[in-house]
Amino acid sequence: MSSFSDPKQNIGFLMKDVTRLMRRSFMRRADAFGLTQAQIQALAYVARKQGVRQVTLAEMLEIQPITTARLIDKLVEEGLVERRPDPDDRRAVQLFVTAKADKLLERIYVVAAAAREEAMTGITPDVQEILISALGQMHDNLIAGEQSTKSSDPDAPDAGAITATNSATKPD
Repeated sequence: MSSFSDPKQNIGFLMKDVTRLMRRSFMRRADAFGLTQAQIQALAYVARKQGVRQVTLAEMLEIQPITTARLIDKLVEEGLVERRPDPDDRRAVQLFVTAKADKLLERIYVVAAAAREEAMTGITPDVQEILISALGQMHDNLIAGEQSTKSSDPDAPDAGAITATNSATKPD
């Protein structure tokens, strides 16, 4: 039986701390890209969800729309993202990565893989598969719980935005 007072035995603490450490490992390697962690994360989300609306991206990143606008402004200025009118809503814009971003993203994904490899050092492939499967099941369980809460509570947060956030693999 694990002790929840021991941080190394507490799943929530471990997941948060491992995420923090993986992000730091990634950013040590990604420093040469000249982008912040938030900019890299936004770029990766746009690449995975081509045509995403800026307001939806804000929900996925769990940041305010004005903060997202500033992130996207910088990425547009760098020639990595472009805004296009949304054909279904003239007030909205959709976001797309550029060819310049495609080349940078290839390098970002290599760096992310190196950070993951560092984190997985000493863990056998079988155990890695079990870990990923268990985390995937936890993800599905929590999404299902949010969806059932939302269906019974019309004022509950939008689980779809959370699903999009968690289903997209973030750079490590």
